[in-house]
Amino acid sequence: MQQPQQVSSDSDSDPRYANMDERKRKRMISNRESARRSRMKKQQHLDELIKEASELKSQNVEISKKIDAVSQLYIGFQSENNVLKAQIMELTDRLRSLNSVLQFMQDTSGLAMDIPEIPGTLLEPWQLPCALHAIPNVFQC
Repeated sequence: MQQPQQVSSDSDSDPRYANMDERKRKRMISNRESARRSRMKKQQHLDELIKEASELKSQNVEISKKIDAVSQLYIGFQSENNVLKAQIMELTDRLRSLNSVLQFMQDTSGLAMDIPEIPGTLLEPWQLPCALHAIPNVFQC
C-alpha cells in the first residue's frame, strides 16, 4: 500500500501565514476567556438578583403579618368603640329620663330642684374631649 503523501500548504511553510495562524489561535483563546468571564459575571448577577428577590419576598411576608396584626387591632378597637357608643347612648337616654322625672317632680311639688343639663358632649360623642395618646408604630423594622 502506498501512503498518501501529505500535501504541504503554502501556509505551513510561509512564516507570514504561520504568524497569522498564531494570532488567530491567540484571538480564539482570548475570545473564549472573555466569554467565560462574561458567563461568570452573568451568573453572579443572576445570583444577586435571586438573593434580592428572596429578601424582598421575606420582607413582604413580614409586612403582610404586620398588616394582619394591625387589621386585627383595628377590628378590636372598632368593636370596642361601637360598644362604648352604645353605652353613651344608653346612659344619655337614662339621664334624659331621670331629668324628665326631676322636671315632673319640680312641676308637681313646686320645689326648685337642681336639674343638670345634659352636656353637649354626650349628645355628640364624636366630640368627646380625650387625652391625646401616641399611636404605637407597629411597622418598626
